[in-house]
Amino acid sequence: MDFEFDNERPIYSQIVEQFEIKIASGRIAPGEKIESVRELASQMKVNPNTMQKAMQELENEKLLFTERTNGRFVTDDKNLIRKYREKYARDKTIRYLEYMRQLGFKDSETSEYIEKIGGDK
Repeated sequence: MDFEFDNERPIYSQIVEQFEIKIASGRIAPGEKIESVRELASQMKVNPNTMQKAMQELENEKLLFTERTNGRFVTDDKNLIRKYREKYARDKTIRYLEYMRQLGFKDSETSEYIEKIGGDK
């Protein structure tokens, strides 16, 4: 897992965001077992306490759950996963629209632009 951290935000919150996106996009499947905190910390080159804090946050959000002797797993709650997917899509779309407006595009022009460069794909 290669990941460059932004120095402007806490590392654990960036890890949480990455897991949210991977779960929402299906790159980590519902019910999939998550590697141990130590393994993940080693892969991401962070302190295990930082990784544990991120995993705890994901459990608080109900995206992960722990089975006492078996480890951590991704939720099977497809509605919850869909909500996170929609949340990220909405946030990115709002940012994109704001950026296009700053460039002077009207919303109708932005729609045409999207169709022109990738609407058929």
